[in-house]
Amino acid sequence: MNTFIYPGSFDPVTNGHMDIIDRASKICDKLIVAVLISHNKQPLFSMEERVNLLKRAVSHCKNVEIDCFSGLLVDYVAQKNANVIIKGLRAVSDFEYELQMALLNQKMAPDIETLFMMSNINFSFLSSSMVKELARYGGNIRGLVPECIEEDVLNKFKK
Repeated sequence: MNTFIYPGSFDPVTNGHMDIIDRASKICDKLIVAVLISHNKQPLFSMEERVNLLKRAVSHCKNVEIDCFSGLLVDYVAQKNANVIIKGLRAVSDFEYELQMALLNQKMAPDIETLFMMSNINFSFLSSSMVKELARYGGNIRGLVPECIEEDVLNKFKK
């Protein structure tokens, strides 16, 4: 079985993330979307909320599983018996950081490959940070996040 891991904070999941999920799920037997528990970031959504939002957003994808992890990505990938890490790239600015991480991961775990997927041009500008900023000030986030979670994102700022 060919298992890929798509890691990220997904705070919240965007249509850019969904584009990568949809495309990656077509080239593997199983795609695990792995929500990172980061001790360096203060996410807007809790881990449970992010997992729940993702599960709703990917309900149409039969070979996609949602999970969470902390620690080293290569350790998590090995634990899941996966062999490929998926990384989405929006612009050249993403590439330098992601290349450094991929090379470090390769040094630690030579049997694990990193596959870079360019974002769809329609989402090359999109980030979770931008979605949160728009939502914070009442901006229109339609078409930026999966329709099934729009209200969740907007309601987070009404509290």
